Amino acid sequence: MSDIVKFYLEDLSVGMSESTTATITAEMIDTFADITGDHNPIHVDEAYAKTTQFGGRIAHGALSASFISAVLGNQLPGPGAIFVELNLRFRKPAMIGDKITAVAEVAEINERTGRVKMKCHCEVDGVKICRGDAGVFVSKRPVA
Repeated sequence: MSDIVKFYLEDLSVGMSESTTATITAEMIDTFADITGDHNPIHVDEAYAKTTQFGGRIAHGALSASFISAVLGNQLPGPGAIFVELNLRFRKPAMIGDKITAVAEVAEINERTGRVKMKCHCEVDGVKICRGDAGVFVSKRPVA
């Protein structure tokens, strides 16, 4: 197990942060729509989306937010952490072609419960498109 887990609770400190970056594609949006069943035309119909205030298709908010899950599950706290809560406020959409960066930072650690609060956001060109916090449970280091 220790080869899989990146960080145990004792390894974490407030202020640690990690990020991941991806470019939003039409194929990502189409696949996300098929997986979730959310085929809102603002996401999947270019002709319709061009008539909106955005001027084109936008990524589902949950698709943008899913990159936060990638940070939490792969990098910080990483494998073994259990993602239990997400509270986000969406400010702007991500568009096809946008390079989105998801960032998570350790904000609070409850050593008794193993609960860690992470400040999270996604940004495009340095502008935050969503922000909020996530809760994860992190295992304590096993006793040898």
